[in-house]
Parts: sequence; C-alpha cells; structure tokens
Amino acid sequence: MTATDLARVADAAAARDGVAPFNEASRLAMAEQREPRVLATRTDGDAVVAAAYAVDDAPVELVVHPDHRRRGLGRDLLDALLADGEARFWAHGDLPAAQALAASAGLRAERTLLVLRLELTEAPAPERVPAGVTIRTFGPDDVDAVVAVNARAFAAHPEQGAMDRADFERRAASDWFDPEGLFVAEADGRVIGFHWTKVEDGVGEVYVVGVDPDRHGGGLGTALTARGLRHLWESGLRVVDLYVEGDNAPALAVYRRLGFVTHAKDVLYTR
Repeated sequence: MTATDLARVADAAAARDGVAPFNEASRLAMAEQREPRVLATRTDGDAVVAAAYAVDDAPVELVVHPDHRRRGLGRDLLDALLADGEARFWAHGDLPAAQALAASAGLRAERTLLVLRLELTEAPAPERVPAGVTIRTFGPDDVDAVVAVNARAFAAHPEQGAMDRADFERRAASDWFDPEGLFVAEADGRVIGFHWTKVEDGVGEVYVVGVDPDRHGGGLGTALTARGLRHLWESGLRVVDLYVEGDNAPALAVYRRLGFVTHAKDVLYTR
C-alpha cells in the first residue's frame, strides 16, 4: 500500500466530514514515507477503503471511506488493533460515528484538543508588548533558540514538546511556511517567546505560541498572539483557527479575551 492509497481515503473522508482524519504529524510522516508503527487496512478488491495509521508512539488514527461506511469496517479494524495491544485512538472532530464506535468498544475520552476560531471583522488592536521586550520577525539564526523555548514551554505536551531542530526544519520545508509569519520575542538579547502563524486553504492559524515559563503571567503570550493576528489580518486573512488543550485554562482565557470561540474538537480515546 502506498501513501497515495491513504491520501485517497483520507481526502474522501475529509470532503464528507469536514475534518481531516490524519493530523499534520501523520501526513508529514506519510509524505516522507517513514516506517509506520501501525498500518492496517481493509480493502474492496484492490482498493483500500479503511485504514489505521500511527507513527512512532503516537495514538492510532482510523479512517473509513464514506462510500464504505456502516459495514463494520471501523469496528473490525478497532477490534484488531485492541487485540494487538493498541490503547489510544484519536477521533478528529469527535463526530457522532466516532463517539458511538468508541462507546461500543468501551473506550473513554481521556484528552480533548479544542479547535477555536476567530472571524476578523476589523483590524486587531495593536499588541501591548511588555517593557524591555522586542517582537520581531524570525531569522535563520533563531532556529535553535525557538526550539529551546518550545521545549521549555511545552515540556508537558506529548506532541509539541517533542519538536527538535529536525522537526522544525521539516515543518519549515512545508509549502505553507512563511518566515515573515513567524515572530520571536527577545529580552536582554535572549529569545523568550515566539508565535508561529500558518496559512492553508485561505484560513489563518495560530500555529504555535510558546513563552518561556520564566516569563509567564506578564502578558507576553497575549502580545505575541496579537502580533500574529495583526500579520494575518494584513495578509488578507479573515478567519483564524488555533488548537488548544481543553484543560489549558490560562491559554483559553487569553484566546477567549481575543474573541476566539469553540469551533470543533479532537478527542483522544483510551482503553
């Protein structure tokens, strides 16, 4: 089976459901043809019509082609994976069918990743930058500093906190990457925070906002977020999304104040 087979099923599901069944990390791994930890499929003739995929230690992601649903393929895959010892599964969008499948298998929701959306109707207010801090655009010499801040800011985050220089460069090689949309905050000659924005399919994204834990509580996260929103507005974007952990109360407070509302959610189900 090829990445093209997976992409065909995933694209069909995304078109029907309005949400992609595989996250960015999985899509990058597929594009690079990395060896998956989990790859299971169901076919109709020669065509792949359902698949399960996971790379490294990531949770499993499942997809069934819309034209082949309600035939037990998803449950068949899930049962086989559970029998093999898999215990963590992403439900992107947490659609009713995914909820029902998880419940039927006795899985429970362990983690919620919210998708927040902001519809910009006017230019964002200028950011209030804390005293002694400068916010500027990213330069090639900032890579290691950004990776270091990211590691400190997301030390407890199972995906984002694992980003190393190779991961950064992999993402920066994507078609959507624009160095003018990556901002770093400096104080006393040291990078203490960053805001990485993203634009895909006409929608802007607060891709990652990272602040050194030593600088929490001083308004830097809000300032960095506002700077990125202003950049997206000036680039012609009027819809902006972001992902945030459902239990991250400080970040949610910042984003709610900026006008973001819940748009969708991803749920991690576990046995």
